[in-house]
Amino acid sequence: MTPVLTGSGQAFPPAMDQAELWRDHFASRSGSATELAERIWRSSGIETRHAVADPRHDDISQVGTGERMQRFIEAAMPLGADAVTDALKAAGLPASEVGLFAVVSCTGYTTPGLDIRLADQLGMSPAVQRLHLGHMGCYAALPGLGAVSDFVTARQKPAVLLCAELTSLHVQPATDDLQQVVAHALFSDAVAAVVLEPDAAAGWEVLATEAVTDPTTSALMTWDVTDLGFKMGLSPEVPAVLGRHAAPAIEALLAPRGLRVEDVAHWAVHPGGRRIVEVVGQALGLAEDQLAPSYQVLRDAGNCSSATVLLVLDQVTAEPGEYAVAMAFGPGLTLYSTLLRRR
Repeated sequence: MTPVLTGSGQAFPPAMDQAELWRDHFASRSGSATELAERIWRSSGIETRHAVADPRHDDISQVGTGERMQRFIEAAMPLGADAVTDALKAAGLPASEVGLFAVVSCTGYTTPGLDIRLADQLGMSPAVQRLHLGHMGCYAALPGLGAVSDFVTARQKPAVLLCAELTSLHVQPATDDLQQVVAHALFSDAVAAVVLEPDAAAGWEVLATEAVTDPTTSALMTWDVTDLGFKMGLSPEVPAVLGRHAAPAIEALLAPRGLRVEDVAHWAVHPGGRRIVEVVGQALGLAEDQLAPSYQVLRDAGNCSSATVLLVLDQVTAEPGEYAVAMAFGPGLTLYSTLLRRR
């Protein structure tokens, strides 16, 4: 019994122009670091981002975490409903047939959560099983994909995975801290959903998922809950560490299945930032066209935390029998990778 990804859907709040966002808001809020901050923004590889809270008109940098969480559920509900509805429609699956509904987020928490509220709103069965994966960061879509794949295999029922990340709700007060400058320059809002079904005739077979964590570098990326939302810690050393671990991590995924990097036609590499895509591509010897979907999503949507790798995978067009690898990175430092094959 093989789990097959049969449908996907995405939803975005209003768009913002990256250059205008710098000029009209953040340029005046980076203090002594303005010149360096501007270089960071201009070299981000991002042209467009999306936000439920555009700081030019809706500055919540001094708003408490409780209010931000309330705004999360209010904004995530319609976006999540749109993404899941589109994914189910693409799969040709009624909501009532979903056996497991899994929700991933590191940017918002309420109880009852998105899983309960959306399951009811969309017409899923009262007996649907639910799972919430929280605060894992940008790589969380892939352990989420692994969990729903295991369910589909064991229970022979369809499952839906929803990644809902509204990073704009965690904008921080004005600062010249370069780690915050980078976070403000990169992160964006998006919601992405996928449907998995047992042994479907067409789609992406989910074959395997592997993880590698280097706990000696855990201080390089953090996501702390504070009284003013969640605060990112992001060291400039992160790309180098990921580049060092990328090749061994992919070998651990491919070698047990008799595959090499050369056997994988398509790559959905999480664009945590432009430099991360470059370093991982160099470590694996990937061609520029294999990284094009990652750069495209970075350009058009920014870093949308866990939703991003699903957005990249949705840009991949493959022939039956071709392999793809999805890779994502986050706190730990952790590298997750998933092997897929097109049916």
